[in-house]
Amino acid sequence: MLRTLYGKLAIGLVVLMTATGGFYIALTSFAMRHYLRDIHLQLNHDLARNLVADRNLVAEGKLNKAALKETFRKYMVINPSIEIYLLDLQGRILSYSADPGKVKRKRVSLAPIRAFLDMKRPGLILGDDPRSHDKQKVFSVTPVPSGEKPQGYLYVVLRGEQFDSAEQSVRDSYLWKVGGWTLAASLALGLLAGLIAFYLLTRRLRELSRMMNRFALAHALPAEPGAEPAGDEIEQLSRAFRRMARRIDEQLDSLRAKDSQRRRFVAQISHDLRTPLSSLLGYLESLQIKEESLAPEQRRAFLETAMRQGKSLQRLVEALFELSSLEAQESAPEREPFSVAELIHDTVQKHRLKAGQLKIELRVHAAPDLPFALGDVGLTERALDNLLDNAFSHAGGDGHVDISARMDEERIAVAVRDDGPGIPEDARARIFDPRFRLHEDARGERHAGLGLAIAKRCIELQGGDIRLESGPNAGACFVFRLPAAP
Repeated sequence: MLRTLYGKLAIGLVVLMTATGGFYIALTSFAMRHYLRDIHLQLNHDLARNLVADRNLVAEGKLNKAALKETFRKYMVINPSIEIYLLDLQGRILSYSADPGKVKRKRVSLAPIRAFLDMKRPGLILGDDPRSHDKQKVFSVTPVPSGEKPQGYLYVVLRGEQFDSAEQSVRDSYLWKVGGWTLAASLALGLLAGLIAFYLLTRRLRELSRMMNRFALAHALPAEPGAEPAGDEIEQLSRAFRRMARRIDEQLDSLRAKDSQRRRFVAQISHDLRTPLSSLLGYLESLQIKEESLAPEQRRAFLETAMRQGKSLQRLVEALFELSSLEAQESAPEREPFSVAELIHDTVQKHRLKAGQLKIELRVHAAPDLPFALGDVGLTERALDNLLDNAFSHAGGDGHVDISARMDEERIAVAVRDDGPGIPEDARARIFDPRFRLHEDARGERHAGLGLAIAKRCIELQGGDIRLESGPNAGACFVFRLPAAP
């Protein structure tokens, strides 16, 4: 779940909402502190001066010590939020209303006091807090007994220790009990709404990612080399897109190569068709033009040549149709157990007349106790016919063709070997390509070169394989293997 896009968005939203809540609490606390401080400053800016006037601290131009002491006592009870200090002209603390054990300073800085007295309007100036060596607080101050003949200063800290303690207690209570619960409820509601929105927004992306993965599995798209396990939906889509793009590029390259091969093949087949067709038409035209002047023997020779070219053209067209049908897989192979030895003997028997005419000896080496093969009898026979025709074409006069069958790695292997010149090294890799052919056979005749391609396709459609085993100048030996029947 955490590796999905929804999980990552949810984690990001939780972190964002938590950070927002923390920032809100800090900002609220800071604003409340400064708000209260500014309120106190505005309300009590002239508090020190008013104390001097209201409490009769100055009598006959002198500071009334008894009245000051009484003011300290009363304000400790009436308004414990302020602290009153009496300073001399150098800022030394002479007396105060606070607890004696809590005053840590012996003097305060005069710079804030002078700045306060020089102000035309109330403003924020912080002075030293006698209870601390490093804190500063808002204050009110006035010279005593008067500004014309000052003997000291009445220094009033507006937010004393008791105020700070009460404020901290109230602020904590408010923030955590009221603001905290309100903030938590707001964040929880926002988080829930965000999670629902993210889920709805990523739903279509998840569905698209699943569709892409199903497509990749259905079409067996290759995985990226060295790729780590897929992450969220975007990464899965990215990988699936790269795999599809790579497969499309490969298919386009394959289509271009096949199109180029098809063009060459069509051109080559056109030439092969044109040759016997031209010869056939030439002899027929000669018969038509010279019919009266030709002797019966000449007419018979012309007809035999035309018939031979016509049969050659017929074989080529049939081979083209057969190869096209096999490539298109128009009919599925009917696989069944059959005896390879019997099929070899039947096929050899069918070709003995042609072998005798060519003075080629056919030799069979197939044990009758071979297990049955699992395949299509018709396709296997067609492959054997083509391999024998190929062997007859390349075996020399008074030569021989051997057909053998044996077990090979739980498969039945059938070999057709001739004693011809063999296959040149540069032609071995392309010998099964329908677009490739040797120039001529042992008797100087040209062939379309489709027989081996058809044989290969017949064997592969049954789940078998075929290969060339012999080397050059050692005859040609083609071996095909079929699965043994269980």
